[in-house]
Amino acid sequence: MVRQALKGNGTTSSDLLPSWWGLIIALVIILLWGLTLGTLLQAPVSGMRWWLIPAVLLQTHLYTGLFITAHDAMHGTVAPCRQVNTLIGWVAATLFAFNFWPRLYRNHHRHHRHVGTSDDPDVHQGSFMKWYVLFLRQYITWPQLVLMALTFNGLSLLFPKINVVLFWMLPALLSTLQLFYFGTYVPHKGTFPAANRHRSGSLTKNHLWAFLTCYFFGYHYEHHELPHVPWWKLYRVKGKLPIPI
Repeated sequence: MVRQALKGNGTTSSDLLPSWWGLIIALVIILLWGLTLGTLLQAPVSGMRWWLIPAVLLQTHLYTGLFITAHDAMHGTVAPCRQVNTLIGWVAATLFAFNFWPRLYRNHHRHHRHVGTSDDPDVHQGSFMKWYVLFLRQYITWPQLVLMALTFNGLSLLFPKINVVLFWMLPALLSTLQLFYFGTYVPHKGTFPAANRHRSGSLTKNHLWAFLTCYFFGYHYEHHELPHVPWWKLYRVKGKLPIPI
């Protein structure tokens, strides 16, 4: 059915498969994150004025890009090579606040297999804050917190502490909110008909907004239906799949 729907809209499955362009895009995101962070850690905060908030938001978006890169690696869509996906996944997950790649990999595939059930580590329903806390508890570990604390103190010896807080710590926290709200809470909250086997919705078609909010993962039903499609090709299937609502 999915293949027929795509073909009927002028898209073939082969058009959506991973390619080596995915590796280039992943490396660009990682490089931009590192260059921007290095620049902002040295910038005089007192002289930033009106562009302080845009700088924080930019770094937040790049942090989100790190996680999305790790996420694509979990699905084997960064590159058509398993070893490359694993390597990029480890790098991107570690740079994103020392997330542990095997734990991310295991929990994310549990989410796809058991979406919206008691075995789903991501979907909990209830209030936003309760769900967010339960969501974080599935991924944050004590070794991760220790590494974060050690890195914070190390960076604070090299750069002004306010810069470390504003451009290394705060964007990482804001990014978890961005990922949770647009990539889990909004698409999975509420109830769905039995025909919706992914128990998820999808953002109204708006490619710019979809990219800015969560690298097209607001098109969430489409991702669950076609997990082999890289994030940067996900917009191409928007509106081409029937979504039971």
